[in-house]
Amino acid sequence: MAPKVFVLNGVNLGTLGQRRPEVYGTLTLNDIEKILLSEFPGVEFEFRQTDHEGEMVGFIREAAESAGLAINPGAWTHYSYALHDALEAVSVPKVEVHLSNVHAREEWRRRSVVSPAVDAVVAGMGAYGYRAAVAYVLSRRGGR
Repeated sequence: MAPKVFVLNGVNLGTLGQRRPEVYGTLTLNDIEKILLSEFPGVEFEFRQTDHEGEMVGFIREAAESAGLAINPGAWTHYSYALHDALEAVSVPKVEVHLSNVHAREEWRRRSVVSPAVDAVVAGMGAYGYRAAVAYVLSRRGGR
């Protein structure tokens, strides 16, 4: 049976490719999904994007029975204790992903309330960060 990995994208990430391409790049979420499908042919992916925090909490709960998850919470990174708590309650490998290097940007972007609830953080690698996150999740499968 193929491992199932959730790739969750939060608020405003549906506008990738249009919103501030000089910061976030020109690839869309659809482009990133195609890259992951090509790079990891034996993996079943569940791709989700929402601009609604409660819906994201539900997605995280669904991922509890999967091989793991990669999550780009967008701006929720900096203030969503609801996402923190949902991630903390899920015991699969979890990776927080950011396209840009949040540590080199505005000071408020440097603090993540989500990071303490995940196993790893990838930032500043653009779309490649999603590949690194999925590879990490798969490497941790069963060995947690």
